[in-house]
Amino acid sequence: MRLFRFEPGASMAPHSHPWEHEIYVLSGRVVVTVGGEEVEAEPGTALLVPPNVEHSYRNPGEEDALFVCVIPLSGVPPGK
Repeated sequence: MRLFRFEPGASMAPHSHPWEHEIYVLSGRVVVTVGGEEVEAEPGTALLVPPNVEHSYRNPGEEDALFVCVIPLSGVPPGK
């Protein structure tokens, strides 16, 4: 499990990897782009990012965005 905090305007470049993961937004707003589809996620929103699908995140809001990323243990190399 990873906890991300994005300041207003912060983003993560598009990327992909061979494992799925789930995103759960705790506060603020996060625009999640998965496979070219853009979703604006608010607190309480959960999203699935399938394996090998390009995805990215950005905070379009005026406050910090906080979200959890849950990665299954299977398929993730040690240390990743």
